Amino acid sequence: MKKKLKGMTALLFTCILLAGVFSGCTSKNEETANTDTKTTETTETTETTETVETTDATDKTEVPVATENTEEAKELTGTFTMAGSTSMEKLANVATEAFMNKYPGVIASAEFIGSSAGIEAVLAGTTDIGNASRNLKDTEIASGAVENIIAIDGIAVILDKANIVTDLTKDQLIKIYTGEIVNWSEVGGADQPIVVVGRESGSGTRGAFEELLEIEDLCKYSNEINSTGGVMAKVASTIGAIGYVSLDVVDDTVSAAKLEGVEVTAENIIAGNYFLSRPFVMATVGEISEQNELVQAFFEYMQSEEGKALIERVKSTQSDICFQYK
Repeated sequence: MKKKLKGMTALLFTCILLAGVFSGCTSKNEETANTDTKTTETTETTETTETVETTDATDKTEVPVATENTEEAKELTGTFTMAGSTSMEKLANVATEAFMNKYPGVIASAEFIGSSAGIEAVLAGTTDIGNASRNLKDTEIASGAVENIIAIDGIAVILDKANIVTDLTKDQLIKIYTGEIVNWSEVGGADQPIVVVGRESGSGTRGAFEELLEIEDLCKYSNEINSTGGVMAKVASTIGAIGYVSLDVVDDTVSAAKLEGVEVTAENIIAGNYFLSRPFVMATVGEISEQNELVQAFFEYMQSEEGKALIERVKSTQSDICFQYK
């Protein structure tokens, strides 16, 4: 992703994950003057947590639940919607749930119809926020869409430690995963068969990896593993193996390959120099400051310490998301 990322600057994760960004809700104390007794009373906020089920039955993300007696929480009411990327489903669901917990008078909903459809919907005025797991196209920006980056999704390509290959081009990676290159000697390595390891069908990491390389439904996997840890273990223990995982889980049991000469680091991903990365965008028509009160409040929440802590918790259960944008 060569183009410079722009947009919201508050949510950031070396994923990392993103971050991990989200902590419990905080509240402000209201001081009420009593003209007869000359004393003040402090309104206290209690906090609990609840578990929100996501579409992945194995993943549960706790979101903060605050019971606030502030005038702000009482006055903020209404409905807003977002639609778009399926890759952002967990993040969108958890964020809207937490926002409604903070503001009980608000109803927020999210629909998952794909990035392009989401941008079309926000431009048409049928939704308030269009979610896209990619940069906006020039035509979308020209039509009035504004790119508000919430997080960055990054993926590391890992090899077994014995592999002498340290760098792969995008074309080589595509050919390895589609079965055109089957031996490491074809890319400067030893005369060793390539063992192509990937995630199971339906994995968000697999979906992002194949989408970024534009090889959806074309991959020739030797092994399809149903967890990030499983991919790490398989590659680490198998001579000639190659796999992909979120950068935040890479350790010294494997080697992370450079891609087009670029190391997979937080700095390179944020700068847009590493091609296996993409932004998570919550697009609006016009700047955030031009949106209605509810949408502005939602973005303020996402930029707050609570919002950052929330992104961090999503990160801990969705290893696809690697970095918060700074």
